[in-house]
Amino acid sequence: MPLERGYEPITLSQLAARAGLPLRERVAGIAARPDPAEQRMGEIVAAVLEAATDQALWLVFRPGAGPLVADLPKGPGGPFHAVVTEVERVVRDGIARGEFRDVGDVALAVELLSGAMRAGAERVARDPAALEATVATAREIVLAFLTCRAGPRR
Repeated sequence: MPLERGYEPITLSQLAARAGLPLRERVAGIAARPDPAEQRMGEIVAAVLEAATDQALWLVFRPGAGPLVADLPKGPGGPFHAVVTEVERVVRDGIARGEFRDVGDVALAVELLSGAMRAGAERVARDPAALEATVATAREIVLAFLTCRAGPRR
């Protein structure tokens, strides 16, 4: 079926960026608040996992989504880079306020935590009824990592 005049095809990256806009706006709003960093981080964890129940984002969060999702750009050109940037901001703020331990490389720490969040989002996308339990466990994991006062093991 030909496209109507005036319409251009949309790329997967553009589609993901549009579908992810409410999540990016919600996370930015949470991150900008003056609340304790631990509270904001817990709310961001919930927001990201709740987004996995949004049918518009299922392609991104569904396990085995395949090469389409793998081809989404990572980093500054990626549709969820703004979320990562806001999480980094909350972590840095928490460190500066003495609420979080100094994790050293904040970008790496957030990237590693993103892997745990991705696993949680995939679980919720498979089984939306698991949302509440997944949010609770993900919060516990993320906050335990950020608030643990012990230094890294060598």
